[in-house]
Amino acid sequence: MKALIKASAAPGLRLGDVPEPTCEPDQLLIRVLKTGICGTDLHIYRWDAWASRTVPTPMVIGHEFVGTVAQVGEQVRGFAVGDIVSGEGHLVCGRCRNCQAGRRHLCAHTVGVGVQRQGAFAQYIAIPATNAYRHNPGIDLAVASIFDPFGNAVHTALHFPLLGEDVLIAGAGAIGCIAAAVAHHAGARHVVVTDVQDERLALARCMGADAVVNVRQRPIAAILPELDMHEGFDVGLEMSGNTQALREMIGTMCHGGRIAVLGIPGEPAPIDWSEVVTKMITIQGIYGREMFETWYKMGVMVQGGLDISPVIIHRYGADEFERGFAAMLQGSPGKVVLDWSVFS
Repeated sequence: MKALIKASAAPGLRLGDVPEPTCEPDQLLIRVLKTGICGTDLHIYRWDAWASRTVPTPMVIGHEFVGTVAQVGEQVRGFAVGDIVSGEGHLVCGRCRNCQAGRRHLCAHTVGVGVQRQGAFAQYIAIPATNAYRHNPGIDLAVASIFDPFGNAVHTALHFPLLGEDVLIAGAGAIGCIAAAVAHHAGARHVVVTDVQDERLALARCMGADAVVNVRQRPIAAILPELDMHEGFDVGLEMSGNTQALREMIGTMCHGGRIAVLGIPGEPAPIDWSEVVTKMITIQGIYGREMFETWYKMGVMVQGGLDISPVIIHRYGADEFERGFAAMLQGSPGKVVLDWSVFS
């Protein structure tokens, strides 16, 4: 079968042939229809320091996907050939304290699909059935292919109650823009998104932000009187991984404000802990998605009219993957989706 392979410890990817995976008794074999390119895939493409110490080669990469069930393992119940499914990209041990308590997203022994085990940028992928999510009939397949990053946005945005709250989102990348749509859908009063690129901020507007701020041009605090806000933001969603953005977010939070942090800084992030303490701010780290409560919420929101499709800006055949990665490398604000039906 065709697959995108990190063949060696060097930049780039190769489209080549690899054996079709076998379907173990507890697994589903899935025919991949569409895949989304993630920031993680970009790290692997570039072969940066994180990738070089994390990813063994050769490796079929990719973890954002949708497909149809092609084979059901003999021990699996509840799935049938032809079901439209995506997969949770974090494979957990099932034995640690958190797994046994139903908190699988907190497993300390997680293995990443397309990172430490063969991934979804291929015509077929086999995953444990416990990691599969069946989509509602009629879902837009491109949207279904990005449920993984959609889940990052939902898990982060809904970690704290949003109804009637004023929300600040730092970072107008794809996940930040999806989070703006989620916050608006969940009943936030004001959703403000910050970034340093006007193109990204335009997408955030399209996705439901009530106001945007280019922090290279004006301070965040300047937006408060325009929105008739007097005490700062109630909820902050840090999506940028920028240390300055986190510090500025803390400075604009109200007393008792709550911050969910998804962005991973590339360097240590010194912050003013006296401000955190005296303003009694809660800071919560977020990683991945809750299995499968977040997935359930995503399905319900899409059924309820939440449209995240505008965030998908680039659509290419999988044989044009270099164009997709070029768009990512150039800083495109939206998602890139690859169509694997070109190899059918």
